[in-house]
Amino acid sequence: MDYLLDRDWQTPIRYPDPAVEVLDQTFRAYVLGSAALERIWTGGRWTEGPVYFGDLRSLIWSDIPNNRMLRWDEASLETSVFRASADYANGNTRDLQGRLITCEHGTRRITRTEYDGTVTTLMSHFDSKRLNAPNDVVVHPDGAIWFTDPGYGIHWHYEGHKAEFELPTRIYRLDPDTGDATIVDEQLNKPNGLAFSPDYKKLYVSDTGASHTPGHPRAIHVFDVIDSTRLSTPTVFCDFETAGPDGFRVDTDGNLWCGAAWGGASTDGVFIFAPSGKKIGAIHLPEGVSNVCFGGPKRNRLFMTGSQSVYALYVDAQGMPYPG
Repeated sequence: MDYLLDRDWQTPIRYPDPAVEVLDQTFRAYVLGSAALERIWTGGRWTEGPVYFGDLRSLIWSDIPNNRMLRWDEASLETSVFRASADYANGNTRDLQGRLITCEHGTRRITRTEYDGTVTTLMSHFDSKRLNAPNDVVVHPDGAIWFTDPGYGIHWHYEGHKAEFELPTRIYRLDPDTGDATIVDEQLNKPNGLAFSPDYKKLYVSDTGASHTPGHPRAIHVFDVIDSTRLSTPTVFCDFETAGPDGFRVDTDGNLWCGAAWGGASTDGVFIFAPSGKKIGAIHLPEGVSNVCFGGPKRNRLFMTGSQSVYALYVDAQGMPYPG
């Protein structure tokens, strides 16, 4: 991938962009031959949690070690600080009313940003014990908030505050109206990124426990969603082999667009998997990708948070609308 290392991100790229790799002919339908990979911002330490606000024409994301959230304006192309002292925010999404839902490592809670900018705590404890460090979050059409709690924010002082675990690593379902929360899974070692299928009958969850458990697969798992409130026993949906899965999103055709990191220069970027679990494409980047989201007026622009930078690529796919 030497062409990525030599790329200055200012000089025009000859089409088609060699960073976009077709591994199966079914992926070719989603590739725009006259769209190039763009780096829209750089200067972070570990960027995460991209979320697009169409009403603001803006992308918002977390820069966890720098304890801030940033906002990129699609019209002016300017980046500004959205929230300083952001409690080491990680994953973000929007609820049914368009409000920002955030996983915070520093406070070990799930929050909602109200229309006036005030921040409401939705959940910080379970059974009178502190959550570990919520990581990623999605919203179901019934309004329930589903989130993972692997605890990376208490492993080190770098992305939060180092502390002892009070609870097992789990996936939770939270009713934001009542405050009631239930455990929907505690079988995965380090549940991380998650997303629903387009019909909300399946939940996909990446398990980043490979770095903690020898022989553990670097995989995304899939659950059947039962009565919109419970999960079946998980099965492996896809194996990342030498790369590590992180955050991802699903398009309207059911394909998974997945951040990949920790596998080296040949695998850093985004892997695309068909609903069958077959890997059909890849987007190669000069750094690992922690998470992605779709945005733009037509939800056909893929935004990717890398280790230190944020990238964008127009594709001929549409992401699921929020919630999703």
